[in-house]
Amino acid sequence: MSLQMTQVALNSGQNPVQPAPTSPPAPQPTNPPSVATAVPPTPTSDVEARIKSAKILVYENTDERGIGMWVKGALQGMGLSYTDVGSYSGHFMEYLNSGIIYDLVIVDAEDKDVISGEFWDVINTRLARDKVALIAEVWYLERESIGPIGNILEGCGIRYVKPMPLDDSIYWWTPIHPVFNEPNVVLPLIHYNRYWANGAGDKIELASGGDATLLAGSSANPSNDEGVLASCYHGRVIIQTFSDHDYHQADIIALWQNYIHYTLKNHFAVTP
Repeated sequence: MSLQMTQVALNSGQNPVQPAPTSPPAPQPTNPPSVATAVPPTPTSDVEARIKSAKILVYENTDERGIGMWVKGALQGMGLSYTDVGSYSGHFMEYLNSGIIYDLVIVDAEDKDVISGEFWDVINTRLARDKVALIAEVWYLERESIGPIGNILEGCGIRYVKPMPLDDSIYWWTPIHPVFNEPNVVLPLIHYNRYWANGAGDKIELASGGDATLLAGSSANPSNDEGVLASCYHGRVIIQTFSDHDYHQADIIALWQNYIHYTLKNHFAVTP
């Protein structure tokens, strides 16, 4: 039939229609080459490494009382290096005024000698200039809140309410917060063993400005004027207004390790 159609086309003077040539399909590799890609370190692992090498300055004034240096115990348990001045406030000021850039400053002023006045001016400068992390245990805000520490409290978003002569049970108001869960799970401090017979702490409340969160208080349910623990400055600062040694050592050390981890993590999030 094809030959007949061709012959008809020739007889009529037309060219036969030729089918369009087709290209053979491109060969496909049976085993496509693989490209090796390096997996970058995760931000979490990078931050943990930076925490391990953090520069930490510590003032802890229970050294002469012989009741234990629990902040030092927390740092040692984490395997962290630190500069310790004990209760020597003059040395503390020298380091604060040095050219050393610290990642974390700890003021554990639990004993009746206090860090006051110009110390907080220098610390406030480091908060703004160096984005330093700060953990402060202060029981004496009734004497200091209108002084230089007031600038830090204002930037935090908290204010002093009233004194707390004797420590009592402390309840977590935000129990899922990392401060109570990373790296240790710490239960509320409802079991206490009072060491201080008076002047045990202060109550704080939220104020205008800042980004403070009241994390714990002396009432079972959140009550704005019963706070004793706050986080602010985007998690770089922890303010504690109760006294460590009125509670059990193991609980306090685990809690301080969480403070240290949390504030340093947030410090490194905003520093190159």
